[in-house]
Amino acid sequence: MDGTTYDVRIWKKIEVYKGKRKTTHTVRWRVGRNEFREPHSTAAMADSFRSNLVAATNRGEAFSLTTGRPASLEEPEDTTPEIYWFSFVCDYVDAHWGVSAGHRLDRGKYLAKATVALMDDQAPNPPSDDLVRTAMRNWALNKTNRYRERPPEIERALAWLEDHTLPVARLSDPAVARRVLTEVTSKLPENGGGNLGAKTAVKAKRILSHCLDFAVERQHLAANPVSFHRNPAGAIKWTPPKVNNVIDERSVPDPALARKLLDAVASENRSGPLLRPFFAVMYFAALRPEEAVNLTWSDVSLPTFTRNEETGEWVAPEDAWGEITVREVAPDVGRLWTDSGLQRDVRPPKGRAEGESRPVPCLPLLSRILWEHKQREEKGPDGLVFFGERGRQLATSTYSKAWRKARRAALSEHQLDTPLARRPYDLRSACVSTWLNEGIDPPQVGKWAGHSVDVLLKVYARCLEGREKEARRRAAAGFEGF
Repeated sequence: MDGTTYDVRIWKKIEVYKGKRKTTHTVRWRVGRNEFREPHSTAAMADSFRSNLVAATNRGEAFSLTTGRPASLEEPEDTTPEIYWFSFVCDYVDAHWGVSAGHRLDRGKYLAKATVALMDDQAPNPPSDDLVRTAMRNWALNKTNRYRERPPEIERALAWLEDHTLPVARLSDPAVARRVLTEVTSKLPENGGGNLGAKTAVKAKRILSHCLDFAVERQHLAANPVSFHRNPAGAIKWTPPKVNNVIDERSVPDPALARKLLDAVASENRSGPLLRPFFAVMYFAALRPEEAVNLTWSDVSLPTFTRNEETGEWVAPEDAWGEITVREVAPDVGRLWTDSGLQRDVRPPKGRAEGESRPVPCLPLLSRILWEHKQREEKGPDGLVFFGERGRQLATSTYSKAWRKARRAALSEHQLDTPLARRPYDLRSACVSTWLNEGIDPPQVGKWAGHSVDVLLKVYARCLEGREKEARRRAAAGFEGF
């Protein structure tokens, strides 16, 4: 009459179910006429639970007909509703939406991958992993796009996920946390699988850890299962890949090749003359692409050139140095992620506060290139120095396509298969390397390039190796007379 009984039978065999993403170990037992099942993520946990049931029967404990457990294994009633991953991760991105568009995109991308690992394997008719990643990244994890019109397949996928992701508390299980961490730090199957590159893997893990810190803050987890720093006793072990930040000297073009590349760009009939100055500021002033694309004429101070009436050439003044001031950058992130709804996100320069700028010298050769560019009849929107042939802000696809064509025209067949000048960014690396190899003090180079001295010397360490012979000569000279 009290809802308990001593009529208990416990199955010896633990059922093992191998699902698509995980293996479940289930303990079965009967209390009276009622059969109970308890799934566990590892065999050891299942065996331990079964042993506790057997021990309770040996002690003569009565078992509940409702819960199937003896009093010693009854869990205290928890009136707190379970929080499931889908609603939690949406809450997380909303609470942290005030970051740069690039951070928003990265969080959407990696937390969408985490969602794939936190789907309920037992639920029927799950959407494909690829559809889950797309639906989460572009809709559920995008605060401004979440409730806009969605394709039917996205609508169905999100409805399924809302009902069939695991509780956040399940991440306290090391096996579940390990599965999620592995998912976010691995390449997609269509990209060959395996581990992500070192930098990308570290970034993915950092984003997941920050998200789970928020779960601790919201009291959904007692501790962060993937952060050894915050949870040294309970975090799963993960060795970050060794990150190589050093510039590959094979990618850096020398002055002769850089000139061939810029000339190849200029030879393009339509956009070439507009793009040559764009690539020139990367090579001669070490601007990043996102810095150059947002440069306005108000940020460029040039000497006044005069035209020779006989030759038609622009004549430089005696001191033809100018100056470029980097005030804002405009990385290409995508319209879905920017507050403005534009393709590029405008923000302060890398590592600088709002309103802080970076002056860069404009040597006479670059001053001439920019002066000639300024005399063109075509003008960019809002005073932009660089623009596309249709008069709009320069698109990444436009200059990337031009660079690939220039590279094919300027490099040999053998060189095309190497990292040499593979990216426009390699022009910036060539500029910084040149400054260092010419003996300019690293603090000055760091100031121009927008690097701390520590980062500068670490990133460009190999570019300084060519100066070792001269360094040895100077070192020996210092001890002459000993």
